[in-house]
Amino acid sequence: MNAPTEPRRPGYVRGVGRHATWPGGDRPPRVRFGEQLIAAYAPVVGSPLTVRLARVEDAAQMAWVHVRCWQETYRGLMSDAVLDDPSLPAARERFWTVALSDERYRRNRAAVAERDGKVIGIAMSGPPPDAAAEWVRQLHLLYVRAADHGTGAGPALLRAVIDPTESAALWVADPNPRAQAFYRKHGFIADGVVQVEDGVREIRMVRGVRTPDGC
Repeated sequence: MNAPTEPRRPGYVRGVGRHATWPGGDRPPRVRFGEQLIAAYAPVVGSPLTVRLARVEDAAQMAWVHVRCWQETYRGLMSDAVLDDPSLPAARERFWTVALSDERYRRNRAAVAERDGKVIGIAMSGPPPDAAAEWVRQLHLLYVRAADHGTGAGPALLRAVIDPTESAALWVADPNPRAQAFYRKHGFIADGVVQVEDGVREIRMVRGVRTPDGC
């Protein structure tokens, strides 16, 4: 099993950090897969950015970021009634509490990006839902607050939950040129598979997997 069965939103991974050069130069955040603490520094915001493995006590803050990023990303795609539902934060907190504490999801990897003790980005990957998949990791979600786009949080979160050497797949909304460009920059390519989830068209992107065109 890969993730708690909370209701899905339209698309997994649209709330990523901007795919620009690292502020102050072209050096990306320092990330080593599997470390408990991954640190970077963004001069543009003037305070350290830390990416680390998520803990169950992070559930409330992760839920807040989750809901905030939905509202920033999906306004106009999802109904306002859903996005502004006062019960949504509590539902997301339950989701993250289960995801981070239930033994069924021990093979998942979840990470948070935080600054000054406040969570500003979240990510989670897990085994692919199909045992016959040609990749070993599925990116379930990656969100960064709009105010923190371009700080390097997106790339750092991606590396925290998927090792660059691992084959992987994800679903991303189409059209969503910014997010798709972000993933292309990090080695993902569209494999031609499309689905419609909750009325939103999504394309599948893969990395380290041979696609029908031979790439």
